Amino acid sequence: MTVQTFIPNGAKAASENTVTQPAHTHDVSIKKLYIETQGCQMNEYDSHRMADLLGDSHGYILTTDPKEADILLMNTCSIREKAQEKVFSELGRWRKLKEQNPDLIIGVGGCVASQEGDNIQKRAPYVDMVFGPQTLHRLPQMLDQHQDQIEKPKKDKIKLVDISFPDIEKFDFLPEPRVEGFKAFVSIMEGCSKYCSFCVVPYTRGEEVSRPLDDVLAEIAGLAEKGVREISLLGQNVNGYRGETFEGGICTFPELLRLVSEIPGIGRLRYTTSHPLEFSDDLIQCYRDLPQMVSHLHLPVQSGSNAVLQAMKRNHTIDVYIEKIAKLRKIRPDMHLSSDFIIGFPGETDEHFEETYQFIKDLDFDHSYSFVYSKRPGTPAAELEDTTSETVKKERLGKVQHWIKQSSIRKTDAMLGTVQRVLVENVSDKNPDLLVGTADNTRLVTFVGDASWVGRFAEIEITEIKTLNLVYGELLNLEPDVA
Repeated sequence: MTVQTFIPNGAKAASENTVTQPAHTHDVSIKKLYIETQGCQMNEYDSHRMADLLGDSHGYILTTDPKEADILLMNTCSIREKAQEKVFSELGRWRKLKEQNPDLIIGVGGCVASQEGDNIQKRAPYVDMVFGPQTLHRLPQMLDQHQDQIEKPKKDKIKLVDISFPDIEKFDFLPEPRVEGFKAFVSIMEGCSKYCSFCVVPYTRGEEVSRPLDDVLAEIAGLAEKGVREISLLGQNVNGYRGETFEGGICTFPELLRLVSEIPGIGRLRYTTSHPLEFSDDLIQCYRDLPQMVSHLHLPVQSGSNAVLQAMKRNHTIDVYIEKIAKLRKIRPDMHLSSDFIIGFPGETDEHFEETYQFIKDLDFDHSYSFVYSKRPGTPAAELEDTTSETVKKERLGKVQHWIKQSSIRKTDAMLGTVQRVLVENVSDKNPDLLVGTADNTRLVTFVGDASWVGRFAEIEITEIKTLNLVYGELLNLEPDVA
Protein backbone atom coordinates (compact mmCIF):
# COMPACT_ATOMS: atom_id res chain seq x y z
CA MET A 1 0.00 0.00 0.00
CA THR A 2 1.34 3.38 -0.99
CA VAL A 3 1.04 5.97 1.74
CA GLN A 4 1.90 9.58 1.28
CA THR A 5 1.30 12.87 2.97
CA PHE A 6 -0.77 15.11 0.72
CA ILE A 7 0.69 18.59 0.41
CA PRO A 8 0.67 20.23 -3.03
CA ASN A 9 3.43 22.56 -4.14
CA GLY A 10 2.64 26.13 -3.44
CA ALA A 11 -0.40 25.38 -1.28
CA LYS A 12 -2.14 28.51 -0.03
CA ALA A 13 -4.48 29.33 2.78
CA ALA A 14 -7.48 29.67 0.52
CA SER A 15 -8.35 29.83 -3.15
CA GLU A 16 -9.53 32.99 -4.84
CA ASN A 17 -12.32 30.92 -6.35
CA THR A 18 -15.76 30.81 -4.77
CA VAL A 19 -17.62 27.57 -4.11
CA THR A 20 -20.95 27.27 -5.91
CA GLN A 21 -22.54 25.10 -3.24
CA PRO A 22 -24.28 25.89 0.05
CA ALA A 23 -22.22 28.68 1.60
CA HIS A 24 -20.27 28.40 4.86
CA THR A 25 -20.03 32.02 5.79
CA HIS A 26 -19.23 31.83 9.48
CA ASP A 27 -15.98 33.49 10.40
CA VAL A 28 -13.33 31.03 11.52
CA SER A 29 -9.66 31.53 12.18
CA ILE A 30 -7.35 29.77 9.77
CA LYS A 31 -6.61 26.26 10.94
CA LYS A 32 -4.45 23.43 9.63
CA LEU A 33 -5.37 20.31 7.70
CA TYR A 34 -3.35 17.11 7.33
CA ILE A 35 -4.28 14.50 4.70
CA GLU A 36 -2.77 11.05 4.46
CA THR A 37 -3.32 9.52 1.02
CA GLN A 38 -3.15 5.81 0.37
CA GLY A 39 -3.23 4.06 -2.99
CA CYS A 40 -3.94 5.17 -6.53
CA GLN A 41 -3.90 8.38 -8.54
CA MET A 42 -7.66 8.61 -8.16
CA ASN A 43 -7.12 8.96 -4.41
CA GLU A 44 -4.40 11.55 -4.98
CA TYR A 45 -6.85 13.52 -7.11
CA ASP A 46 -9.54 13.19 -4.44
CA SER A 47 -7.14 14.40 -1.74
CA HIS A 48 -6.39 17.50 -3.77
CA ARG A 49 -10.10 18.19 -3.99
CA MET A 50 -10.61 17.67 -0.22
CA ALA A 51 -7.93 20.30 0.40
CA ASP A 52 -9.53 22.65 -2.11
CA LEU A 53 -12.96 22.19 -0.50
CA LEU A 54 -11.90 22.83 3.09
CA GLY A 55 -9.56 25.61 2.06
CA ASP A 56 -12.31 27.44 0.20
CA SER A 57 -15.18 26.78 2.61
CA HIS A 58 -13.46 26.98 5.99
CA GLY A 59 -10.04 28.51 5.35
CA TYR A 60 -7.96 25.45 6.23
CA ILE A 61 -4.35 25.36 5.08
CA LEU A 62 -2.33 22.19 4.58
CA THR A 63 0.42 20.96 6.85
CA THR A 64 2.89 18.08 6.59
CA ASP A 65 2.91 17.60 10.37
CA PRO A 66 -0.09 15.76 11.85
CA LYS A 67 0.87 16.99 15.31
CA GLU A 68 0.03 20.58 14.43
CA ALA A 69 -3.18 19.81 12.52
CA ASP A 70 -6.71 20.73 13.57
CA ILE A 71 -8.15 18.14 11.17
CA LEU A 72 -6.67 14.77 10.23
CA LEU A 73 -8.12 13.10 7.14
CA MET A 74 -7.19 9.62 5.95
CA ASN A 75 -8.00 8.87 2.31
CA THR A 76 -7.90 5.07 2.29
CA CYS A 77 -7.33 2.35 -0.31
CA SER A 78 -8.64 -1.22 -0.07
CA ILE A 79 -6.62 -2.86 -2.85
CA ARG A 80 -3.81 -4.29 -0.76
CA GLU A 81 -3.93 -7.09 1.79
CA LYS A 82 -5.23 -6.31 5.28
CA ALA A 83 -6.05 -2.75 4.23
CA GLN A 84 -8.63 -2.37 6.99
CA GLU A 85 -6.21 -3.41 9.72
CA LYS A 86 -3.60 -0.97 8.46
CA VAL A 87 -6.18 1.81 8.63
CA PHE A 88 -7.11 0.98 12.22
CA SER A 89 -3.44 0.72 13.13
CA GLU A 90 -2.83 4.25 11.86
CA LEU A 91 -5.98 5.46 13.58
CA GLY A 92 -4.53 4.09 16.82
CA ARG A 93 -1.61 6.49 16.42
CA TRP A 94 -3.97 9.34 15.66
CA ARG A 95 -5.93 8.53 18.80
CA LYS A 96 -2.93 9.56 20.88
CA LEU A 97 -2.94 12.94 19.14
CA LYS A 98 -6.62 13.36 19.96
CA GLU A 99 -5.98 12.51 23.61
CA GLN A 100 -3.50 15.39 23.65
CA ASN A 101 -5.91 17.68 21.77
CA PRO A 102 -9.62 16.82 22.37
CA ASP A 103 -10.66 19.40 19.77
CA LEU A 104 -8.81 17.52 17.02
CA ILE A 105 -11.18 16.32 14.26
CA ILE A 106 -10.50 12.95 12.61
CA GLY A 107 -12.11 11.86 9.35
CA VAL A 108 -11.76 8.65 7.32
CA GLY A 109 -12.60 8.59 3.62
CA GLY A 110 -11.90 6.48 0.55
CA CYS A 111 -12.53 2.86 -0.28
CA VAL A 112 -12.01 1.33 3.17
CA ALA A 113 -14.54 3.84 4.48
CA SER A 114 -17.00 2.57 1.86
CA GLN A 115 -16.41 -1.02 2.94
CA GLU A 116 -16.47 -0.49 6.68
CA GLY A 117 -19.04 2.29 7.06
CA ASP A 118 -20.07 2.96 10.66
CA ASN A 119 -17.97 -0.01 11.78
CA ILE A 120 -15.06 2.42 11.72
CA GLN A 121 -16.65 4.47 14.48
CA LYS A 122 -17.61 1.34 16.39
CA ARG A 123 -13.98 0.19 16.46
CA ALA A 124 -12.55 3.71 16.70
CA PRO A 125 -15.20 5.91 18.39
CA TYR A 126 -12.85 8.88 18.35
CA VAL A 127 -13.31 9.12 14.56
CA ASP A 128 -15.66 12.04 13.89
CA MET A 129 -16.52 11.65 10.21
CA VAL A 130 -16.67 8.77 7.72
CA PHE A 131 -17.20 9.48 4.02
CA GLY A 132 -16.85 7.61 0.74
CA PRO A 133 -15.11 8.51 -2.53
CA GLN A 134 -18.42 9.72 -3.97
CA THR A 135 -19.32 11.94 -1.00
CA LEU A 136 -16.10 13.80 -0.29
CA HIS A 137 -17.76 16.95 -1.66
CA ARG A 138 -19.99 16.91 1.41
CA LEU A 139 -17.03 17.38 3.75
CA PRO A 140 -17.81 21.06 4.47
CA GLN A 141 -21.36 20.17 5.51
CA MET A 142 -20.15 17.24 7.60
CA LEU A 143 -17.66 19.52 9.33
CA ASP A 144 -20.43 22.02 10.10
CA GLN A 145 -22.60 19.22 11.47
CA HIS A 146 -19.75 18.06 13.67
CA GLN A 147 -19.18 21.56 15.03
CA ASP A 148 -22.92 21.99 15.69
CA GLN A 149 -22.94 18.82 17.78
CA ILE A 150 -20.00 19.65 20.02
CA GLU A 151 -22.18 21.11 22.79
CA LYS A 152 -24.96 18.52 22.48
CA PRO A 153 -25.39 15.71 25.02
CA LYS A 154 -23.94 12.40 23.89
CA LYS A 155 -27.41 10.86 23.52
CA ASP A 156 -28.43 13.55 21.02
CA LYS A 157 -25.36 13.29 18.80
CA ILE A 158 -25.66 11.61 15.42
CA LYS A 159 -23.07 9.55 13.61
CA LEU A 160 -21.55 11.41 10.70
CA VAL A 161 -21.28 8.61 8.15
CA ASP A 162 -21.99 9.15 4.46
CA ILE A 163 -20.82 6.38 2.11
CA SER A 164 -23.61 6.64 -0.43
CA PHE A 165 -23.15 6.64 -4.21
CA PRO A 166 -24.82 9.82 -5.51
CA ASP A 167 -23.70 9.24 -9.10
CA ILE A 168 -21.57 12.10 -10.36
CA GLU A 169 -22.93 14.72 -7.95
CA LYS A 170 -19.60 15.45 -6.32
CA PHE A 171 -18.19 17.11 -9.45
CA ASP A 172 -21.05 19.61 -9.40
CA PHE A 173 -19.96 20.89 -5.99
CA LEU A 174 -16.18 20.75 -6.15
CA PRO A 175 -14.40 24.10 -6.44
CA GLU A 176 -12.30 24.94 -9.46
CA PRO A 177 -9.02 23.01 -9.11
CA ARG A 178 -5.88 24.85 -8.15
CA VAL A 179 -3.03 24.79 -10.64
CA GLU A 180 0.32 23.59 -9.34
CA GLY A 181 2.86 23.34 -12.14
CA PHE A 182 2.28 22.41 -15.75
CA LYS A 183 0.63 19.01 -15.29
CA ALA A 184 -2.85 18.24 -14.03
CA PHE A 185 -5.05 15.23 -13.38
CA VAL A 186 -8.68 15.42 -14.47
CA SER A 187 -11.13 12.78 -13.28
CA ILE A 188 -13.62 12.02 -16.05
CA MET A 189 -15.54 9.11 -14.54
CA GLU A 190 -16.08 7.16 -11.33
CA GLY A 191 -16.48 3.49 -10.50
CA CYS A 192 -16.22 0.33 -12.57
CA SER A 193 -18.76 -2.13 -13.95
CA LYS A 194 -16.37 -4.91 -14.97
CA TYR A 195 -16.66 -6.90 -11.71
CA CYS A 196 -13.35 -8.74 -11.96
CA SER A 197 -13.43 -11.52 -9.38
CA PHE A 198 -10.53 -10.07 -7.34
CA CYS A 199 -11.52 -6.40 -7.32
CA VAL A 200 -13.40 -4.31 -4.75
CA VAL A 201 -13.77 -1.14 -6.83
CA PRO A 202 -17.38 -1.76 -7.98
CA TYR A 203 -18.32 -2.23 -4.32
CA THR A 204 -16.38 0.73 -2.91
CA ARG A 205 -16.73 3.30 -5.69
CA GLY A 206 -19.87 2.04 -7.39
CA GLU A 207 -20.54 1.26 -11.02
CA GLU A 208 -19.26 3.35 -13.91
CA VAL A 209 -20.62 6.89 -14.12
CA SER A 210 -19.15 9.36 -16.59
CA ARG A 211 -18.99 13.11 -16.17
CA PRO A 212 -20.85 15.16 -18.80
CA LEU A 213 -18.64 16.07 -21.73
CA ASP A 214 -19.03 19.84 -21.36
CA ASP A 215 -17.96 19.70 -17.70
CA VAL A 216 -14.77 17.83 -18.58
CA LEU A 217 -13.88 20.14 -21.45
CA ALA A 218 -14.57 23.25 -19.38
CA GLU A 219 -12.30 22.04 -16.58
CA ILE A 220 -9.47 21.24 -18.99
CA ALA A 221 -9.86 24.54 -20.84
CA GLY A 222 -9.67 26.37 -17.52
CA LEU A 223 -6.50 24.50 -16.58
CA ALA A 224 -4.93 25.28 -19.96
CA GLU A 225 -5.65 28.98 -19.51
CA LYS A 226 -3.73 28.82 -16.22
CA GLY A 227 -0.66 27.29 -17.85
CA VAL A 228 -1.25 23.54 -17.67
CA ARG A 229 0.33 21.82 -20.67
CA GLU A 230 -0.08 18.13 -19.85
CA ILE A 231 -3.38 16.51 -18.91
CA SER A 232 -3.79 13.04 -17.40
CA LEU A 233 -7.37 11.77 -17.65
CA LEU A 234 -8.36 9.58 -14.71
CA GLY A 235 -10.89 6.83 -14.13
CA GLN A 236 -11.02 3.30 -12.78
CA ASN A 237 -11.88 2.26 -16.33
CA VAL A 238 -11.02 5.49 -18.08
CA ASN A 239 -11.31 4.28 -21.67
CA GLY A 240 -14.86 3.17 -20.92
CA TYR A 241 -15.88 6.84 -20.70
CA ARG A 242 -19.38 7.54 -22.03
CA GLY A 243 -20.11 11.20 -21.32
CA GLU A 244 -23.40 12.86 -22.09
CA THR A 245 -23.17 15.71 -24.57
CA PHE A 246 -25.05 18.99 -24.50
CA GLU A 247 -27.32 17.69 -27.24
CA GLY A 248 -28.17 14.55 -25.27
CA GLY A 249 -25.87 12.21 -27.18
CA ILE A 250 -22.94 10.17 -25.88
CA CYS A 251 -19.26 10.99 -26.30
CA THR A 252 -16.88 8.03 -26.31
CA PHE A 253 -13.34 8.11 -24.94
CA PRO A 254 -11.64 8.38 -28.36
CA GLU A 255 -13.97 11.24 -29.23
CA LEU A 256 -13.11 12.94 -25.95
CA LEU A 257 -9.38 12.65 -26.67
CA ARG A 258 -9.87 14.31 -30.05
CA LEU A 259 -11.81 17.17 -28.48
CA VAL A 260 -9.27 17.70 -25.70
CA SER A 261 -6.45 17.77 -28.26
CA GLU A 262 -8.12 20.81 -29.85
CA ILE A 263 -8.01 22.86 -26.64
CA PRO A 264 -5.36 25.60 -27.01
CA GLY A 265 -2.45 25.05 -24.65
CA ILE A 266 -2.74 21.29 -24.20
CA GLY A 267 0.42 19.80 -25.69
CA ARG A 268 0.44 16.35 -24.11
CA LEU A 269 -2.19 13.77 -23.18
CA ARG A 270 -2.03 10.77 -20.85
CA TYR A 271 -4.67 8.60 -19.21
CA THR A 272 -5.04 5.86 -16.61
CA THR A 273 -6.32 3.27 -15.82
CA SER A 274 -7.63 1.54 -18.92
CA HIS A 275 -9.11 -1.88 -19.66
CA PRO A 276 -8.25 -4.11 -22.65
CA LEU A 277 -11.94 -4.64 -23.48
CA GLU A 278 -12.36 -0.90 -24.05
CA PHE A 279 -9.07 -0.48 -25.95
CA SER A 280 -10.83 -0.07 -29.28
CA ASP A 281 -9.54 0.45 -32.81
CA ASP A 282 -10.90 4.00 -32.61
CA LEU A 283 -8.70 4.60 -29.58
CA ILE A 284 -5.67 3.13 -31.35
CA GLN A 285 -6.26 5.48 -34.27
CA CYS A 286 -5.96 8.43 -31.88
CA TYR A 287 -2.27 7.56 -31.59
CA ARG A 288 -2.02 7.91 -35.36
CA ASP A 289 -3.88 11.21 -35.56
CA LEU A 290 -3.08 13.10 -32.35
CA PRO A 291 0.53 14.15 -31.70
CA GLN A 292 -0.48 15.12 -28.15
CA MET A 293 -0.85 11.43 -27.26
CA VAL A 294 2.30 10.23 -25.51
CA SER A 295 4.09 7.05 -26.60
CA HIS A 296 3.46 5.52 -23.22
CA LEU A 297 0.53 3.31 -22.28
CA HIS A 298 -0.53 1.69 -19.02
CA LEU A 299 -2.88 -1.17 -19.93
CA PRO A 300 -3.49 -3.62 -17.07
CA VAL A 301 -3.64 -7.30 -18.05
CA GLN A 302 -3.17 -8.97 -14.60
CA SER A 303 -1.97 -12.35 -15.98
CA GLY A 304 -0.45 -13.91 -19.08
CA SER A 305 -2.44 -17.13 -18.66
CA ASN A 306 -5.85 -17.51 -20.26
CA ALA A 307 -6.90 -19.96 -17.54
CA VAL A 308 -6.08 -17.42 -14.83
CA LEU A 309 -7.74 -14.59 -16.76
CA GLN A 310 -10.90 -16.67 -16.94
CA ALA A 311 -10.83 -17.23 -13.18
CA MET A 312 -10.29 -13.48 -12.73
CA LYS A 313 -13.35 -12.81 -14.95
CA ARG A 314 -11.36 -10.43 -17.10
CA ASN A 315 -13.47 -11.41 -20.13
CA HIS A 316 -10.61 -11.22 -22.62
CA THR A 317 -7.83 -13.53 -23.73
CA ILE A 318 -4.11 -13.00 -24.10
CA ASP A 319 -4.44 -13.16 -27.89
CA VAL A 320 -6.81 -10.18 -27.81
CA TYR A 321 -4.37 -8.18 -25.69
CA ILE A 322 -1.40 -9.05 -27.92
CA GLU A 323 -3.35 -8.13 -31.06
CA LYS A 324 -4.24 -4.70 -29.70
CA ILE A 325 -0.64 -3.94 -28.70
CA ALA A 326 0.60 -5.09 -32.11
CA LYS A 327 -1.77 -2.65 -33.82
CA LEU A 328 -0.63 0.14 -31.51
CA ARG A 329 3.06 -0.52 -32.03
CA LYS A 330 2.58 -0.58 -35.79
CA ILE A 331 1.47 3.04 -35.47
CA ARG A 332 3.89 3.96 -32.67
CA PRO A 333 6.97 1.67 -32.81
CA ASP A 334 8.50 3.56 -29.87
CA MET A 335 5.53 2.83 -27.58
CA HIS A 336 6.50 2.16 -23.96
CA LEU A 337 4.13 -0.28 -22.27
CA SER A 338 3.37 -0.81 -18.60
CA SER A 339 0.81 -3.04 -16.92
CA ASP A 340 -0.55 -4.55 -13.71
CA PHE A 341 0.17 -8.14 -12.70
CA ILE A 342 -1.34 -10.21 -9.90
CA ILE A 343 0.99 -13.07 -9.08
CA GLY A 344 -0.22 -16.20 -7.25
CA PHE A 345 -3.92 -15.85 -7.99
CA PRO A 346 -5.83 -18.85 -6.54
CA GLY A 347 -5.29 -21.83 -8.81
CA GLU A 348 -2.21 -20.39 -10.56
CA THR A 349 0.04 -23.36 -11.35
CA ASP A 350 3.72 -23.35 -12.28
CA GLU A 351 2.64 -23.69 -15.92
CA HIS A 352 0.28 -20.72 -15.63
CA PHE A 353 3.03 -18.61 -14.12
CA GLU A 354 5.50 -19.54 -16.85
CA GLU A 355 2.91 -18.46 -19.41
CA THR A 356 2.74 -15.09 -17.66
CA TYR A 357 6.51 -14.81 -17.46
CA GLN A 358 6.92 -15.57 -21.18
CA PHE A 359 4.12 -13.13 -22.00
CA ILE A 360 5.92 -10.37 -20.08
CA LYS A 361 9.13 -11.02 -22.00
CA ASP A 362 7.35 -11.20 -25.36
CA LEU A 363 5.51 -7.90 -24.85
CA ASP A 364 8.69 -6.23 -23.53
CA PHE A 365 7.08 -4.22 -20.74
CA ASP A 366 8.80 -1.09 -19.49
CA HIS A 367 7.24 -0.87 -16.02
CA SER A 368 4.70 -2.75 -13.96
CA TYR A 369 2.63 -2.60 -10.81
CA SER A 370 2.96 -6.20 -9.71
CA PHE A 371 1.88 -7.76 -6.44
CA VAL A 372 1.24 -11.09 -4.80
CA TYR A 373 -2.49 -11.80 -4.74
CA SER A 374 -4.29 -10.89 -1.54
CA LYS A 375 -7.90 -11.66 -0.72
CA ARG A 376 -10.33 -8.79 -0.67
CA PRO A 377 -13.37 -9.44 1.54
CA GLY A 378 -16.63 -9.56 -0.37
CA THR A 379 -15.10 -10.43 -3.75
CA PRO A 380 -15.79 -13.77 -5.51
CA ALA A 381 -12.10 -14.65 -5.62
CA ALA A 382 -11.95 -14.57 -1.82
CA GLU A 383 -13.91 -17.84 -1.84
CA LEU A 384 -11.52 -19.65 -4.19
CA GLU A 385 -9.23 -22.34 -2.82
CA ASP A 386 -5.63 -21.16 -2.66
CA THR A 387 -3.04 -23.91 -2.26
CA THR A 388 0.09 -22.04 -3.39
CA SER A 389 2.48 -21.15 -0.58
CA GLU A 390 3.46 -17.56 0.08
CA THR A 391 7.09 -18.52 -0.47
CA VAL A 392 6.35 -19.71 -4.00
CA LYS A 393 4.26 -16.62 -4.74
CA LYS A 394 7.04 -14.30 -3.61
CA GLU A 395 9.62 -16.21 -5.67
CA ARG A 396 7.42 -15.81 -8.74
CA LEU A 397 6.90 -12.11 -8.05
CA GLY A 398 10.62 -11.58 -7.61
CA LYS A 399 11.30 -13.22 -10.96
CA VAL A 400 8.76 -10.96 -12.72
CA GLN A 401 9.96 -7.77 -11.07
CA HIS A 402 13.61 -8.53 -11.78
CA TRP A 403 12.96 -9.05 -15.48
CA ILE A 404 10.87 -5.90 -15.83
CA LYS A 405 13.48 -3.84 -13.98
CA GLN A 406 16.15 -5.07 -16.36
CA SER A 407 13.85 -4.19 -19.26
CA SER A 408 13.44 -0.67 -17.83
CA ILE A 409 17.21 -0.30 -17.62
CA ARG A 410 17.63 -1.46 -21.22
CA LYS A 411 15.01 1.01 -22.42
CA THR A 412 16.61 3.88 -20.55
CA ASP A 413 20.04 2.98 -21.91
CA ALA A 414 18.55 2.87 -25.43
CA MET A 415 17.62 6.56 -25.09
CA LEU A 416 21.27 7.53 -25.51
CA GLY A 417 21.65 9.47 -28.76
CA THR A 418 17.90 9.76 -29.34
CA VAL A 419 15.85 12.95 -29.45
CA GLN A 420 13.08 13.22 -26.85
CA ARG A 421 10.21 15.68 -26.59
CA VAL A 422 10.34 17.06 -23.06
CA LEU A 423 7.95 19.18 -21.04
CA VAL A 424 10.21 21.60 -19.15
CA GLU A 425 8.86 21.71 -15.61
CA ASN A 426 11.28 23.48 -13.31
CA VAL A 427 14.77 24.69 -12.55
CA SER A 428 16.99 22.15 -10.83
CA ASP A 429 17.21 22.55 -7.04
CA LYS A 430 20.90 21.68 -7.19
CA ASN A 431 22.00 23.85 -10.11
CA PRO A 432 20.15 26.99 -11.29
CA ASP A 433 21.66 26.58 -14.77
CA LEU A 434 19.93 23.23 -15.26
CA LEU A 435 16.33 22.62 -16.24
CA VAL A 436 14.35 19.46 -15.48
CA GLY A 437 11.53 18.01 -17.54
CA THR A 438 9.72 14.79 -18.39
CA ALA A 439 9.86 12.77 -21.59
CA ASP A 440 6.92 10.86 -23.06
CA ASN A 441 8.23 7.67 -21.45
CA THR A 442 8.18 9.30 -17.98
CA ARG A 443 11.98 9.60 -17.62
CA LEU A 444 13.31 12.79 -16.09
CA VAL A 445 15.52 14.77 -18.46
CA THR A 446 18.02 17.39 -17.25
CA PHE A 447 19.73 19.91 -19.55
CA VAL A 448 21.30 23.37 -19.55
CA GLY A 449 18.77 26.10 -20.21
CA ASP A 450 17.12 29.35 -19.22
CA ALA A 451 14.45 29.57 -16.53
CA SER A 452 12.16 31.38 -18.99
CA TRP A 453 11.78 28.07 -20.87
CA VAL A 454 9.88 26.45 -18.00
CA GLY A 455 6.40 25.46 -19.12
CA ARG A 456 7.36 24.87 -22.75
CA PHE A 457 8.19 21.77 -24.77
CA ALA A 458 11.71 21.15 -26.01
CA GLU A 459 13.46 18.63 -28.23
CA ILE A 460 16.40 17.25 -26.30
CA GLU A 461 19.17 14.98 -27.58
CA ILE A 462 20.08 12.51 -24.82
CA THR A 463 23.82 12.59 -24.16
CA GLU A 464 24.22 10.72 -20.85
CA ILE A 465 22.35 8.09 -18.85
CA LYS A 466 22.54 8.79 -15.11
CA THR A 467 20.10 6.37 -13.48
CA LEU A 468 17.11 4.20 -14.37
CA ASN A 469 14.82 7.24 -14.46
CA LEU A 470 17.20 10.14 -15.04
CA VAL A 471 19.04 11.15 -18.21
CA TYR A 472 20.98 14.23 -19.33
CA GLY A 473 20.72 15.96 -22.69
CA GLU A 474 21.31 18.98 -24.88
CA LEU A 475 18.72 21.32 -26.35
CA LEU A 476 18.08 20.95 -30.09
CA ASN A 477 14.89 22.94 -30.39
CA LEU A 478 12.58 24.93 -28.13
CA GLU A 479 8.98 24.72 -29.30
CA PRO A 480 6.82 27.86 -29.31
CA ASP A 481 4.40 28.07 -26.41
CA VAL A 482 1.36 25.95 -27.38
CA ALA A 483 -1.09 28.39 -25.77
